[in-house]
Amino acid sequence: MQTEIIPEFLQTPEGQEADAILRACVHCGFCTATCPTYQLLGDELDGPRGRIYQIKQVLEGRTPTRTTQIHLDRCLTCRSCETTCPSGVRYARLADIGRDLVESRVDRPLGEKLLRRALVKLVPYPSRFGALMRLGRLAKPLLPTALKAKVPTPRPAGAWPAPAGRRRMLALAGCVQSVATPATNAAAARVLSRLGIDLIEAPAAGCCGAAAYHLNAQAEGLAAMRRNIDAWWPRIQSGAEAILINASGCGAMVKEYGELLHRDPHYADKAAQVAALARDPVEIFAELDLEPLGQPGRGRKVAFHTPCTLQHGQGLNDLVEPILTRLGFVPTPVPEAHLCCGSAGTYSLTQPALSSQLRDRKIAALEAGGPDIIATANVGCQLHLEAATHTPVVHWLELLDEG
Repeated sequence: MQTEIIPEFLQTPEGQEADAILRACVHCGFCTATCPTYQLLGDELDGPRGRIYQIKQVLEGRTPTRTTQIHLDRCLTCRSCETTCPSGVRYARLADIGRDLVESRVDRPLGEKLLRRALVKLVPYPSRFGALMRLGRLAKPLLPTALKAKVPTPRPAGAWPAPAGRRRMLALAGCVQSVATPATNAAAARVLSRLGIDLIEAPAAGCCGAAAYHLNAQAEGLAAMRRNIDAWWPRIQSGAEAILINASGCGAMVKEYGELLHRDPHYADKAAQVAALARDPVEIFAELDLEPLGQPGRGRKVAFHTPCTLQHGQGLNDLVEPILTRLGFVPTPVPEAHLCCGSAGTYSLTQPALSSQLRDRKIAALEAGGPDIIATANVGCQLHLEAATHTPVVHWLELLDEG
């Protein structure tokens, strides 16, 4: 694609990066076939090709409007288009650049401003989010049905094995996961302990930075990344062999630390090393001897929802199901497995109507095979799906912990 980006933008690192991404796009339109919002709305401007064109126009000097902002906001950043694209266009990165640019030039309605700022100031902080969660549970009987469904049932974490001086990995506690589904990391620690690996958390590490970064509070997102690097660094230097990140959305973000901080002279090298050490649990368990875990599945049928951040963001599709099969579970077929469930970080709160439509479609696909349980690999998907189904929804690592 030819571009005529105005010097004001082209002279910036972001403008040069956007120019290179735009030039890779041949405007073929293959991406529209797998875009969830295009499938729902049927509007070219609500598909990847249309959004790319709108960002290109802004970079070339056209003044963005509220309409431009709305179309970019509707994007889930699921990255299904990247998986489909034959030219390797880095759409998600272009979307981050375009949204940030439009955000600085288009004023939002007050309600949207307040909601997005509240999310940036609450979600990434476990103490604040935890207090809100406890309040929600106390008030749950009085809440409207839609809000009541968003308040998850408490999940006791259970015991965390003490380190035994063996192979050692770090775990990201995260923000929402540490409060809403603490059993996920604890289950990972117990299972890995049975396989001869110590899993430890660095107390000072917190939100991966995605919540703020993808709400156009990019400076706050980058600050969270630097904090995590500082928290992990002494443990990396002392021999931690990997950073296990059990929320696939966080994993996709941490794997991009090197790219996002490559111009920071104080953090570029460390960020690159952290990104290289980041692992989704499926990458670890696929290489381990799982015989000590026995057969916890016992023939139970499981529908696995592969989060977008796992299959498109990290390129780790069709890997969890074989592990579950080895452990005695029976994965059921899931139609349209490439489509987003509608959670997408904070999308379910900023775009509730579209998010609910996508969730209903996903639940129908997951339940089509009559599973006993639904499993996934990301806390956002887990909470989003369980709010609208009676089928139990868990992180797949919890299934391994049942043996």
